Amino acid sequence: MTDQTVHTDVVVTDTPRAPARRWRLRGVTGFVVRRLLLGLLTLFVASVAIFAATQALPGDPARARLGKDATPASLAALREQLGLDRPALVQYFDWFTGLLHGDLGISLISGQPILDDVRDRATNSLALVLVAALASIPLSIVLGSYAALHRDRSFDTGSGLVLLALAAMPEFVVGLALVALFATTVLQVLPAVSIIPPGTSPFADPTLLVLPTITLVLAVAPYVARIMRASMVEVLESEYVEMARLKGLPERLVVRRHALPNAIGPTFQVIALNLAYLAGGVIVVESVFGYPGIGVALRDAVLNRDFTTVQAIAMLIALVYVVTNLVADIATILVTPRLRTGLQ
Repeated sequence: MTDQTVHTDVVVTDTPRAPARRWRLRGVTGFVVRRLLLGLLTLFVASVAIFAATQALPGDPARARLGKDATPASLAALREQLGLDRPALVQYFDWFTGLLHGDLGISLISGQPILDDVRDRATNSLALVLVAALASIPLSIVLGSYAALHRDRSFDTGSGLVLLALAAMPEFVVGLALVALFATTVLQVLPAVSIIPPGTSPFADPTLLVLPTITLVLAVAPYVARIMRASMVEVLESEYVEMARLKGLPERLVVRRHALPNAIGPTFQVIALNLAYLAGGVIVVESVFGYPGIGVALRDAVLNRDFTTVQAIAMLIALVYVVTNLVADIATILVTPRLRTGLQ
């Protein structure tokens, strides 16, 4: 019997390399970074839109500053001094780079730095918005939650009708009604106008903030409360809430630990939008009560064709929108466990 030798060729091949992993931020940190980058992009797009819109507005700032009797030579000299004779792209580049360095520009009417002109007004508006937010947000959450817990009962039906009526009324109607009720013909316990002297803190006389604050609260609270009620009703009917009840947990513990944290998440988005609305929609309320805020400054800048001031204030309002939405997104992730799990 002959030996048979079997020769096998061993082919050595390179082991396949694992696909290169992409560097990617995960978790809450990655979410915040992506949102921050998106916010910066939004501000850039907003700056382009704001500058283009102001360039398209009718009127001549030079003539608004010098008056109707200005000669063509004086108008041309002022336009050259203000830089209005330069190409639009050059004007935008100078303005945008100034914003990056914290320079809002120079007012075309007063010739003073815009930051100096609007600092006190921005402080007044910020104080009014903060007081309104601190009053409206807890009130809206409590009203919406209580209405959801007592769904289809008398409180739920009555509060729904009242909130719907308040949401349908414009701010100036609410403001004028409050003035008539508390400052003129009925009670006369609060000032009808909220005039704050320059350089004075808005909290020096708290009574000046009462009527504007109530007006803003009545303008914002209906939307937040209705969204909170709808979100709370949906969560109370969810399976995990039913499971918590079947385990024998007290109803207060079920609401506080399971229902409220998951219901308040979607409400944060509405709260952010309404807070941003307060920053821009405060113009009407400030005009009704004569409150010296940034809204009145924006109105006066539009009437005087002060385009640089309009651009600066509009960018401040856009910044408020971006920041409030970023904070709302982060808060939604932090209070909603299932969303945090999905980011892992």
